[in-house]
Amino acid sequence: MATPLVGLPGMEGGPPAAPPSPGTDMTGICFRDQLWLNSYPLDRNLVFDYFALSPFYDYTCNNEQLRMRSIHPLDFSQLSKMTGIEFMLSEVMEPHLFVFRKQKRDGLEKVTLMLTYYVLDGSIYQAPQLCNVFAARVGRALYYISKAFTTAASKAEKIGYVDSENDSAALEPKVAKEAIDFRDVKRIDHIIASLQRKLAPAPPPPPFPEGYIPLTNMESENGPETQQAGEAQPPALDPIIDQGPAKRMKF
Repeated sequence: MATPLVGLPGMEGGPPAAPPSPGTDMTGICFRDQLWLNSYPLDRNLVFDYFALSPFYDYTCNNEQLRMRSIHPLDFSQLSKMTGIEFMLSEVMEPHLFVFRKQKRDGLEKVTLMLTYYVLDGSIYQAPQLCNVFAARVGRALYYISKAFTTAASKAEKIGYVDSENDSAALEPKVAKEAIDFRDVKRIDHIIASLQRKLAPAPPPPPFPEGYIPLTNMESENGPETQQAGEAQPPALDPIIDQGPAKRMKF
């Protein structure tokens, strides 16, 4: 007797193919099915079926196993006996707000929270983690603080520029003092010393003219006294009166 072939997932005659498991960070998307919302009321009994249509739903959870056994997927008496990933409806404000918690159950009272989702007026979102919320708020605050400081600095520069123009118009322009660079001074001294080494030594002084007798130290000291005693010297000339009126200083 031939064994009947089992249909492959996603093909005709086989079970529907399960979508891939959703990622951990899906805060940038939301889900909304307006056709379903127009057909069914959004309450605590049907909100899980609506949530199962979204890409946030994990088909490997324990709730899906209860649905396949025709048991309500949020039956806590059945979920508490199972282990693995499950969705739990934690808060309800019909018909506007429903909060789901995705958690991993390892026992009756041992539960680890993984992610949180909420249905707000028919739109499903993934709640961000607290650290991401703080990082986003701090980053936004730092951005506005930096922008405020940049604006204040630009205005202060404009005020200082106007004040400097007024001061320069009121006061006389001052000659800017040149800064002395000691490296240039050392470089010039080195060039001068190298040129002096390259030049020939200075020639000797020319000889005295014929008939010139240099005076000794005693004669140079006693010369004026002996000349005054021996013969009368002519009086000193006035450089202004005796040079004539043409060379006098004009006032």
